[in-house]
Amino acid sequence: MSIGLPDTPTNRKLAELKAREIELDILSGHFDETLAKYKTQSALSVESLDITPKPTPKLSGLWQQYVDARKMGKSPTTLRMYEWVANHIERCPHEHPTDAQLIFDWMNGHVPANSAKRVMMHLSACCRWAKKARLLDIADPFDGMQAEIKLKKPSSEEEEVNPFSRQERDRIIAAFETNRHYRHYAPLIKFLFFAGCRPSEAIALCWKHIGKSFITFEQAVVYDGRGPVLKEGLKTQKARKFPINAQLQPLLTSLKPEGVNSNELVFPSPKGKFIDWGNFTNRAWQSILAGLPDIEYRNPYQTRHTFCSLCRESDIPSIQIAKWVGTSAQMIDRVYAKATNHIQVPEL
Repeated sequence: MSIGLPDTPTNRKLAELKAREIELDILSGHFDETLAKYKTQSALSVESLDITPKPTPKLSGLWQQYVDARKMGKSPTTLRMYEWVANHIERCPHEHPTDAQLIFDWMNGHVPANSAKRVMMHLSACCRWAKKARLLDIADPFDGMQAEIKLKKPSSEEEEVNPFSRQERDRIIAAFETNRHYRHYAPLIKFLFFAGCRPSEAIALCWKHIGKSFITFEQAVVYDGRGPVLKEGLKTQKARKFPINAQLQPLLTSLKPEGVNSNELVFPSPKGKFIDWGNFTNRAWQSILAGLPDIEYRNPYQTRHTFCSLCRESDIPSIQIAKWVGTSAQMIDRVYAKATNHIQVPEL
């Protein structure tokens, strides 16, 4: 069916309006199969049609429609995230998608970088949906903005050095031993404090690695995105030996079952599998430290730093500590070395 007008940009808009009218009639069940309703009357002129573009909707309204279309079956966590984004939209003084750059600048100046990046990602997804739903006439104005927000590279647990004191160490061990929910992890915590190994190395230990005088670290548990997996070798070396001293001997003896299989884990989870370190940190460790409010919270990797620090206080040479824990003597000196007053200046 022709609208009987020349092919111009303006008349193409008229054609689109006519097509949309037909589409809406089909959807509502009022389609005129004779097409008489849609044919252009001879007296019709371009000036008689209102082709004024619709005002751009507010971003808050688009977001609410976007959420209404997607919230069915979503988890409570996702629904809270939708509310979180809505709160940021309400706080922003700029209301329309056409103010995308102003919205970006405001978010970047008033919201932490990580949160601003997430908000930009969700607003972009909302506008792409609104465009497909014909609620927005312009293309996604937030496209690519999240990539412009640069995040500071977070420091790893290994780089954050803030060891516990000997008294704090002993109180944390005691708290694990007396806690009815998390006492299962007390031997692991004690071992980490007394051996100074990386948590990934302790979790991977099997009884075949425990000798009469030495522990052999030669594998670690890493995460491949789906869960914990065993990896041969260590972070900085293929393997290393650690002497079993008077603190470790009774601990390991008490843990070893009769007739144990040499491939069984020394520190298994309550279900006999690899301990999920992230889950342990977020639940067991945080819960125990919360019960010791006078001890400053630190991540559990500080068990390793505590061992190194206490060794340094006991005047153990850096090269020896480094050999025990699998790092460099330079690292030990840079992080843990402290001046001691009792050492006399030698006669040279």
